[in-house]
Amino acid sequence: MTDRNKKREYEAQGKSVESAIDAGLAALGVKLEDVDVEVIDEGSRGLLGIGSRDAVVHLTVKGTVSTPPAAPPAKPAESPAPPKPEPAPEPEPVVETAVSATSPSAPETPAAEVDTAEPDAQEAAVAKEILENLLDKMHVTATVSLDITEPDDLTGQRVNVLDIQGQDLRVLIGQRGDTLNALQYILRLMVGHRLQQRPSLVIDVEGYRQRREAALSKLAERMAQKVISQKRPISLEPMPPYERRIIHMTLREHQEVYTHSVGEGKRRKVRILPK
Repeated sequence: MTDRNKKREYEAQGKSVESAIDAGLAALGVKLEDVDVEVIDEGSRGLLGIGSRDAVVHLTVKGTVSTPPAAPPAKPAESPAPPKPEPAPEPEPVVETAVSATSPSAPETPAAEVDTAEPDAQEAAVAKEILENLLDKMHVTATVSLDITEPDDLTGQRVNVLDIQGQDLRVLIGQRGDTLNALQYILRLMVGHRLQQRPSLVIDVEGYRQRREAALSKLAERMAQKVISQKRPISLEPMPPYERRIIHMTLREHQEVYTHSVGEGKRRKVRILPK
């Protein structure tokens, strides 16, 4: 292909400006020093994958394109020397690991999953400010209202609740609240870092957590009746700490069943057993 027929301009996209430039150079078949680069959009990483966009660059090939030096003539192929015999590999030592009997996970009490800090006005104001800034960076149009819960029956704790309200906010909730929990975790870290204290706050989206709590309470009651009728334990699906606590709290005074959590990490779940 002659220089006249080659592409002289190209607009490329990528996750970053650098990757967009690399894509454009590959498409044009030239080097970086052979083009003028115009950054049209630096892109945005967004937050939690929300509000992200690719970087966009425009590459224009300069008048003179550098050509790589010609490769030296290939040497005549030499007949390969016969391979030397390699010593047979020594067998690796076998390491035997003693396997101990797995002990049941320690029972999980509701209080173990509850923050102990008390909310205050400064914490609420800082949390609201940071959350609004995060939503803005995510290009989410919404308002944040603040409320304080009644004292918990078990701990007497009150919690700042920041409820996000707007149009089509399902993207903030995610599958079974995963995105909402991640956003809440980030907010707690940022508020705690600024105030140098452990914050006591919860993020909600248009009452999602309240609806989820009601659904989990009904699930706990229904599974408790099943345990009683079948006279055998039942394990629920894995849940985050906040949801496991709801199951524990719902059945903590039940006359015929009791609960504890089993498993590790994301596989941790509530087990309901007959008394």
